[in-house]
Amino acid sequence: MDIRTSLIFILIAGWLLTACAPQQQKNTSQEKANNTSEKNSLYLTKEQKVVNAVIAQHGGDLYKKAQVSFDFRDIHYTYKRNGGKYQYERSFKHDSLGQVHDVLTNEGFTRKVEGKEVTVNKEWANKYSNSINSVVYFMFLPFNLNDNAVIKKYMGETTIKGQPYHQIQVTFKQEGGGEDHSDVYMYWMHKEKNTMDYFAYSYKVHEGGVRFRVAYNPRTIEGITFLDYENYKAEKGVDLTTLAKIFEAGNLKLLSKIENKNIKVSLIK
Repeated sequence: MDIRTSLIFILIAGWLLTACAPQQQKNTSQEKANNTSEKNSLYLTKEQKVVNAVIAQHGGDLYKKAQVSFDFRDIHYTYKRNGGKYQYERSFKHDSLGQVHDVLTNEGFTRKVEGKEVTVNKEWANKYSNSINSVVYFMFLPFNLNDNAVIKKYMGETTIKGQPYHQIQVTFKQEGGGEDHSDVYMYWMHKEKNTMDYFAYSYKVHEGGVRFRVAYNPRTIEGITFLDYENYKAEKGVDLTTLAKIFEAGNLKLLSKIENKNIKVSLIK
């Protein structure tokens, strides 16, 4: 091999090494990211792994950057969330007041009546805010199950209508848990499909009670899954883990249907 041929060979070899380097570096970075993700997942509790998988199945991070409008019981709602900032609105016609428009944001609550802002005292502002939050909370389950105030506990496995489910109990910290922080929830999440098909809760306000909800009419819009529910009444004090079997036996009373209509979704870039 003469000197000229040797130089050409060296140049080609150097070019190949340089060309491959970014891909090798990219692969190495991806391997590190995968290893870090796998390592972090080792520290998650079983209940957290289940909830994460279900949230991902229902919409995942899309919940965090979305604007959604819908109608619930003759009231029009708008949900807007961009990272940590949120804005929830509702509009409705009041018999004596006229057109009412409520807005709840990170900054607080405001109300307009017939287009003019009105003063609302702290007690009523809290009541209106809780009313809006309640509708939004149920509308956007299971996304809210990773809120900071949520305490999750794995309660074992069961079957409902022959299908396998994880049982996840949810309670709330007093700080950040709202006025209903003493409520207790139970969620049944499909082991294979990662869907939230049933949930129940016991509450203490308004003389207290127990409800069991069955999800139906799932529809996915812009990647986010929305559900309607059959709303059943159960006896006060019943162990929530037993409600699935009581439902299967036909021993729960159907109170109402929770239906969200005219859903429209736009994702925030």
